[in-house]
Amino acid sequence: MAIPTEPIGSIPRPKTLLDAVTDHAAGNLDDAGLAAAVDDAVADTIQALQAAGSPVVTDGEQGKPSFVSYPLQGITALAPDGAVIPFADGHTRTLPRLTAGPFRYGANAADYLTAARKHATVPVKQAVIAPSALSLIYPADGIDGYPREAFIADLVDAAEADIRTSLDAGADSVQLDFTEGRLSLKLDPSGGLLASFVALNNQVLDRFTAQERTRIGVHTCPGGDQDSVHSLDVDYADLLPHLFQLNAGRFYLQLASEPDPERVLSVVAQHSRDDQRVFVGVIDPIDPRVETPEEVRDRVLAAARHIPVDRLGTCDDCGFSPFADDVSTSREVAFAKVAARVQGTALAAQELGL
Repeated sequence: MAIPTEPIGSIPRPKTLLDAVTDHAAGNLDDAGLAAAVDDAVADTIQALQAAGSPVVTDGEQGKPSFVSYPLQGITALAPDGAVIPFADGHTRTLPRLTAGPFRYGANAADYLTAARKHATVPVKQAVIAPSALSLIYPADGIDGYPREAFIADLVDAAEADIRTSLDAGADSVQLDFTEGRLSLKLDPSGGLLASFVALNNQVLDRFTAQERTRIGVHTCPGGDQDSVHSLDVDYADLLPHLFQLNAGRFYLQLASEPDPERVLSVVAQHSRDDQRVFVGVIDPIDPRVETPEEVRDRVLAAARHIPVDRLGTCDDCGFSPFADDVSTSREVAFAKVAARVQGTALAAQELGL
């Protein structure tokens, strides 16, 4: 396909896996049983993505408790009362709060990648959480004997290792999930928090060579959980100039659910660099209706009026189930939307003569 197209990450978990997670938490299923259920779900997810024609696949994050919390598995120095993320429909998600150092990842993304590649016959991308998101677990009043500066140093080391081991394990690309970017402007309209997030993420990205960064991307969206968002009301134009200051080679942008995509695309064209490929969102995971390939085609053609085709790609706006317990979208709908994305992108490429 002349225009690359990729999934963002998560796919709704099958009931068999959700039941296995519940049974494991209740002590009714051992670790081996849970691992087998996860592996079955990963295999089924990859098979379905490939059947939908996806030229690049992910594991659907079947084994992750959420896109943000996987590195925290097994860490005991955590309290449950951390930062609260409010969504437009009134529900919230609460991050844990770190209570002691040093900070280390409890799980690494490369392990998910290795498990996924056993089942894939096409390239596999790996989603990782941006260090800026994990920085939110450090409490505002600090930790005795473990200053924020020490935490940030440990976090940068751990985030670099998460990306590097995934690249070394054969990831086609590594995608940093940066959904907190737009949210930061809601929490701090001055832009100071966003600037600190960009600086922190660049501390990690700058540890990679220019060639390595061509395989590292950043995903941004206004959140997507239980058919709701946390920051769609924040003007994209306030985020994008800062977003493209991140030293990454790929950017995956929510766009299908944006009320004025032409305006956003004009800002993207103004601020993105020639060495950055832009994957525009052409599928809205929150919309229960499955887009037609023709709708996707038209969205791609609109993007091609602003972004050179040799720098253009397509993606979904967000993962379909960033948190494991989110069953607001069915697996069947998710895979149908993926197929529409693939087919519509191909239609656009044909119309563009590629």
